[in-house]
Amino acid sequence: MQAIRQLLVILAATAVAALVTWRVHGPPQRVPVCDPAMLKPDEICAADVPPGVLWVDARPRADWIRTGMPGSILWNLDPAEDAQQLEAEAVGRILNHAEVVVYCGDESCGTSRQVADRIRSLGLGVRVRVLFGGWRSLGL
Repeated sequence: MQAIRQLLVILAATAVAALVTWRVHGPPQRVPVCDPAMLKPDEICAADVPPGVLWVDARPRADWIRTGMPGSILWNLDPAEDAQQLEAEAVGRILNHAEVVVYCGDESCGTSRQVADRIRSLGLGVRVRVLFGGWRSLGL
């Protein structure tokens, strides 16, 4: 019985320490590890994005407003958005850049790839990449 009490005290102390650590430092950062050797041909690691690219945010508008990359443009597939207006505004900005990087929320989001495919289909003459790991890979 004494061993059980000691075990419970140790577990309680560990739980309190974990909770304090969580409150002080926040949740663990789970930034996806990007291995260039494992990327699809059109993907890019966050660390390899060159300066001067145009960031295309494929997340919902509220996320883009709240946490979008500075200077990024919104182009998502949300049915509540005016797709033609988003595309027209995006094309105007894309034409001023040699390369664009499209991102969505995380590595499981397929919207960035769909938007990238749409940009390529327009034949704008720009290099189009998809950010591996999405916005989460930026660690912001």
